Amino acid sequence: MSYNEPGSPGSLRRLTNRNTNRHSVTALFSMAAEQDVEVGDDLARAQKRLRDLKSKISAHSKKNFVLDRDVRYLDSRIALLIQNRMALDEQHQVEQHLEEVEPTEGNYPDERRMAQYANLFFLLQSEPRHIASLCRLVSLSEIDTLLQTVMFTLYGNQYESREEHLLLTMFQSVLSAQFETATEFGSLLRANTPVSRMMTTYTRRGPGQSYLKSVLAERINSLIEHKDLNLEINPLKVYEQMINQIEEETGALPPNLPRGVPPEEAAANSDVQAIIAPRLTMLMEIANSFLATIIDNMEIVPYGIRWICKQIRSLTRRKYPEATDYAICSLIGGFFFLRFINPAIVTPQAYMLVQDAPAKHPRRTLTLIAKMLQNLANKPSYAKELYMITLNPFVENNKARINQFLNNLCEIGDFFDTLEMDQYMALSKKDLQINITLNELYNTHSLLLQHIEVLSPNDKHHLRILMDELGSAPPQVPRKENRTIELPLYSRWETPIQDISTALMDSVTQNDLLYMETKSIFVQLIRSIPNAADTRPINLPLIAERAATTKDATLVRKGIKVQEMLRVLEELAVVDRSDDYRLMQDEVAAELAHLGSLREKVQQESKSLEAVYKTIGDHNNYLKGQLEQYKAYLQNVRLTASKDKGTSTGVGVVTVGGKEKKPIKSAVLGPYRFTHAQLEKEGIIVESNVPENRRPNIYFNITSPTPGTFIIALHYKGREKAILEMDLKIDDLLEKQKDNKHLLDLEYVQLNVPKVLGLLNKVFAKRKA
Repeated sequence: MSYNEPGSPGSLRRLTNRNTNRHSVTALFSMAAEQDVEVGDDLARAQKRLRDLKSKISAHSKKNFVLDRDVRYLDSRIALLIQNRMALDEQHQVEQHLEEVEPTEGNYPDERRMAQYANLFFLLQSEPRHIASLCRLVSLSEIDTLLQTVMFTLYGNQYESREEHLLLTMFQSVLSAQFETATEFGSLLRANTPVSRMMTTYTRRGPGQSYLKSVLAERINSLIEHKDLNLEINPLKVYEQMINQIEEETGALPPNLPRGVPPEEAAANSDVQAIIAPRLTMLMEIANSFLATIIDNMEIVPYGIRWICKQIRSLTRRKYPEATDYAICSLIGGFFFLRFINPAIVTPQAYMLVQDAPAKHPRRTLTLIAKMLQNLANKPSYAKELYMITLNPFVENNKARINQFLNNLCEIGDFFDTLEMDQYMALSKKDLQINITLNELYNTHSLLLQHIEVLSPNDKHHLRILMDELGSAPPQVPRKENRTIELPLYSRWETPIQDISTALMDSVTQNDLLYMETKSIFVQLIRSIPNAADTRPINLPLIAERAATTKDATLVRKGIKVQEMLRVLEELAVVDRSDDYRLMQDEVAAELAHLGSLREKVQQESKSLEAVYKTIGDHNNYLKGQLEQYKAYLQNVRLTASKDKGTSTGVGVVTVGGKEKKPIKSAVLGPYRFTHAQLEKEGIIVESNVPENRRPNIYFNITSPTPGTFIIALHYKGREKAILEMDLKIDDLLEKQKDNKHLLDLEYVQLNVPKVLGLLNKVFAKRKA
């Protein structure tokens, strides 16, 4: 569906041609009543709390997206540092990536430029086709930065219906083009393309995260509690685990159980089969419980995600009319499970569904569950992992069930009527704005300019006019100058609507408008005057009189106005005093009942979103912690790296006069002492083999003899010599973390690697500074 510019004659004409004009305008007045800022009752206060909460979630979602990108970038760069394969100028580039924004650094665009950007971004927001085209034109390396701007800035208010619906309109354009250009059915939506990246990024917005938290968190947490539950079904791995255990218990391997057997031989082993059989039953039970939870909670799947599923089904039916229902459902499942559900099951810590990364066995179980759900939702291919075919009964038993669920997901209404009303509401707002960084501004400008011939070939089009006026895009500013600015949005081609009633005058009769406005004012008065509607039926003249005689000037004005409006409606024979204005009485009562149930919904939604906000805040702290660890590591690199830019020596080597020389010995830091109880409470000790009665006598000393090197010594009170010492290098810990190996084995205790890094950073970074 194409959109005219909001408020343009074409747009208004389309509204007036409907048969449901009065219904649409009534809905518009009802929307206005729900958002009434002049009223101060319980509903208004609850709505304000909810708006504030949604605003915070939207802002934090963007911060997390940016932090997540920084962490991923630094993950790859740190890997090079660990391998001593990064030049000094690259190290400086990495260090700049960690700089904080200085509010006083850099310059704002001038007033004329700000006005041009205000026009441009209003156009981009209200006409999603431009962004939809741009997303298809940019390269894979450019898409993440553009998606940051689109998903978290341009349409960053994730709970505001207008922005959400405009964003979904953009998705419709992108998906339509993807289907148009697809060469074969099998490749649709599966490759790593800008479009697939867009779909994944969309699921990371607030509503998607809220759903994952409420539906999956409890199920995953109950599973990972069983740290020792091993459900491995890969025969080769089971065989290796089995012979390792036999060797550990007996000290030798029997001749009939050699190492290094091929997969077929491992799968044929009767002992391996006996181990795997009960595991298959348990895996299918767990997968069924996950599936039941997902199906039972279909109604709380975010509207936008269901709407995208609906578009995939609709586009597939049009493009491939011969496609079976099963094939269509495999595409829907490819989005819903592959892009949305499964990443959260496989890495629940990244979605803050669990507090710490799952232990080895539960992590593997979650991966197998995700594979099973994917094979169920997709056309399964067992070519790479033959052992997964043993779980085929799960797929066969649930095939019809999952297809029914995926089809039911698509059964939702469209939003185009609502969007048109939202556009009117937007044009009546004086404070439409976005918070955008300078680099987002300039990057979008630059990308539009690169592709302007495709996006807007006609020099009379609004987009082309604005881009011609803006001229060349400014370069990206340094990170510390990348300030966030409040950019008001407005259009030079649109006149802001001062009064919604006036804008819709030709949609309905004057009498209808007067009636709806009168009803709307009565609802406002009842919400503003304590106990005004306690007696039923509602006495409308008495409420108008009470308002007109209060000490509140606003209520007096509205009371006098509504008395006059009621008189005029009676003269026009729209209402009748003899039946106590029964028609309006009933409609006002119905509106109040709607607003009353709305209050309960608002309070319920606030409660749910409080948990989401906490989760997003926790994730924000986690990502900041990751960055702090990288900062500490880079500080060590600076202390030990070569000072001569021309040399190619590795980290830790200083050159003097062209000759390598060991760095000057630095002061030993520590020891710092921690009890077993302290480290256990902080979650640093994950598992302990120390008997309970001896733990109060155990303590740990941590020292740093040289930058980046640490010694953890385990002591027993009363003994001078340590029971055990372990040398740690920050490189090794970071590499473990990068490889998702979250446990550090100290023989008597197992430590959580990310939390060990956090502790080292907290204790030693301050002492070095």
